[in-house]
Parts: sequence; structure tokens; C-alpha cells
Amino acid sequence: MTATASETTLDAPVDIRFTAAGAPLAVRYDGRVWAVAAEPVHWFSRDSWWETRRNATKGSGDLVSVEHWRVQVRLGSSTSTLRTFELRRDPLAEQWLLESISDS
Repeated sequence: MTATASETTLDAPVDIRFTAAGAPLAVRYDGRVWAVAAEPVHWFSRDSWWETRRNATKGSGDLVSVEHWRVQVRLGSSTSTLRTFELRRDPLAEQWLLESISDS
């Protein structure tokens, strides 16, 4: 499946390669490697725990912090058009999700 700018929510699993400092370096999506081509933006939001009804035992970790990255990427080392990927990792998840793609 190839995403277009009109798609708002994909929630597609992706693999991310990070720098030693912890910033995204490349994203593997749909069998292609997209290189990060600009300074990424990083933030956290809070999960609506009252809706998910997650139960946790004491010491199980952070159940509410959702991690996000907004990265501008292009295919490999090409000079292709920049695209913006919104990435998300839910609390306690190990898998990153591609939330959306836009042209810019």
C-alpha cells in the first residue's frame, strides 16, 4: 500500500533507525527506506487512560506517555521530494506506528 497526502491516519507499523543521541535517522515503511532530511521534532502526549481502561500492576511503567516524532524524509540518499511522517509509539509498546504522511 502506498500512502497519499490525503490519508490522515494510517497506524502502519514501521522500523526506525536512531542516531546514538536518540533521534530518528531513517524510517523503513512499505519496503522502502526513507532518510531523515531535516531536524526532527519530538514531543509527548498523554493517552486517555480512562477510555482504554488499562490495568497495571505496581511498577509496570509509564502507561500514559505517547511518544511522537515529526520527521521530514526522502527516499534513500536521493533528491526526491520531501514528505512529512508523523510517527507514534504508544505506552509500553515496542512497535512504532506511522500515523500520517503529508507532502512538504
